[in-house]
Amino acid sequence: MGKISSAAVEEEEEEESPLVTNDDEHHQAIISTASLSAAVSSSSSSEEEDPISQQKQLQQQQGDLVHRTGTRWTAVAHIITAVIGAGVLSLAWAVAQLGWIAGPLSMMAFAGITYVSATILCDCYRYPDPEVGPRRFRSFLDAVHHYLGERSQKAGGVLVQANLFGTAIAYTITSATSIRAIRESNCYHKEGHQAPCNSYGDGYNMLAFGVVQVVMSQIPDFHNMEWLSILAAIMSFAYAVIGFGLGFAKVIENGEIKGSMTGVPAANTADKIWLAFQAIGDIAFAYPYSLILLEIQDTLKSPPAENKTMKKASVTAIFITTFFYLACGCFGYAAFGVATPGNLLSGFGFYEPYWLIDFANACVLLHLVGAYQMYAQPVFAYGEAWFTSKFPDSNLVNKHYNLSLPSSKHVTLTALRLCFRTAYVAVSTGIAMSFPYFNQILGVLGGLNFWPLSIYFPVEMYLVQRRIGAWTKEWVLLRAFSLGCLIVSILALMGSIQGLFSAKFG
Repeated sequence: MGKISSAAVEEEEEEESPLVTNDDEHHQAIISTASLSAAVSSSSSSEEEDPISQQKQLQQQQGDLVHRTGTRWTAVAHIITAVIGAGVLSLAWAVAQLGWIAGPLSMMAFAGITYVSATILCDCYRYPDPEVGPRRFRSFLDAVHHYLGERSQKAGGVLVQANLFGTAIAYTITSATSIRAIRESNCYHKEGHQAPCNSYGDGYNMLAFGVVQVVMSQIPDFHNMEWLSILAAIMSFAYAVIGFGLGFAKVIENGEIKGSMTGVPAANTADKIWLAFQAIGDIAFAYPYSLILLEIQDTLKSPPAENKTMKKASVTAIFITTFFYLACGCFGYAAFGVATPGNLLSGFGFYEPYWLIDFANACVLLHLVGAYQMYAQPVFAYGEAWFTSKFPDSNLVNKHYNLSLPSSKHVTLTALRLCFRTAYVAVSTGIAMSFPYFNQILGVLGGLNFWPLSIYFPVEMYLVQRRIGAWTKEWVLLRAFSLGCLIVSILALMGSIQGLFSAKFG
C-alpha cells in the first residue's frame, strides 16, 4: 500500500501526445460551461523569463497550441455552477437530522475535506512539476491513467459512469416532486391550506419527465447543447436563492428559531443513528467537484501557474458555496424545526406566496431537464462508441434516418442511438419509479462516490506526483485522511441504504 506507482515514472521520458481520448470527450460534458471560457486559436508567445518561456516553447513543440484565457474568477464561476444544484434542496433536512451542533459542523467539515482534496488534485494537473511540467492532464480519468495505470482508470471509469447513471435517477425523482409541488401549490391556493391536496402521485410525473428526456436524448452530441447548460446554471442559482429567501422570511414570520441541539427525534436510538448517517450522505452528495476540477483548471491562463490560480479559486468557491449551503440548510431548519421537509421547495413547509413557489419549482424542473442531459450525454457517447467498436458492420450503427422538423431542419438518427438512449432513459425512469425517495437516493450517491472519486484517487495521484515515500510524515497524514473519509463514506452509504429499504419495505 505504501509503494509508489511506477506508471508515472515509466512515462516521464515519453514524448507528449495529445491527451484527447474518448473518455476525455465524454467526461468534459459534465461541465460544458467550463469549455465556453477557453477560446482555441493559434498564438505566438512573447519573450518570458525562464522557466516560463522554456515551458511555452516545449508546449508549442508538442503541439499544445490552445490559448487559455480563464482566470481565478471564471474558475470560481464554473465551480459554483457545477456544485450548486439539486443537492442544496436536501440540506435543511440533513441539518434537521443532525441538529444545531452537528449539522452546521458537518457542512463545514465537508467544506474543509473538499478543499484538501481540491488542493492536492490541483498539483496533479501538470507532470512532472506541478507548476511548469510540460505534460497536462485535461480530465480526471486522464490523470488517473497516467499516475495510477490503466486498471485504476477502468475502475474509475466504472465509478464515474455509475455516478452519472445514479444522478439521472435522482434528477428524475426530483423533477417529479417539483411537478407535484406546483400542482399542490395551486390547489392549496385555490382550496385553502386544509384542503386534501396531497393526493397527487409522482408516477405519471416521472413518466412525463422520461418522455421529455427521450426526445432530448436524440440531440446528436453535447457540443450542440451549450444553450442548455447555460440555462441549467441560471435556473439552479435561481431556485437556490429562492429557497434561502423563503426560509429566511419564514423565520421572520415565526418570530422564533425552531429546532434543537440534537435534531429531529426518532422512534429509537438506532433509527436516529441511521438517519444521521443518511444526512451525512446527503451533505457528501452536495459538495465534491473532483471530476471536473482538472477540466476547469485546463481553461486557466498562465502565468501565474494554473495550480496556484486554481487553489485560490477553490478557496473562494468553497467559501461561497458553504455560506450558501449553511444559509439554506440552517434557515430551512430554523423555519420548520421537526417539520422540516426532505425537499425544501416541494415538501410543503411553504404555502405562500404560491406564485414564487411555483416559479422556484419551475426553475428546478428546467434545470433538471438540462442537467439530466449533461449527465446522460457522456454515458451515451461511451456506450455508442463501445458498441460501434464491437459491431462496426451492424445496421444499427450504419443505417441513418433523417427526421424532418417543423423548423425546416432535420435530425439524423441511427437505430443504435434511438434504441440505446431510449432504453437508458426507460431504465433510469423505471428505477426512479421503484425507489422514489429523494433524500435516500442522494445519500446513496454521496456515500458511494465521495471517497473513491473525491479522496482516494486524488490522494494516490498526489503521492505519485510528489514521489512521497512510504511512512514519511506526509504519507501517514494523507493515508489517515483517506482512511477517515473512507469510514465516513461507509457509514453514510450504510445509513442511506437502510433508509432506502426502510422507506420501500417499511
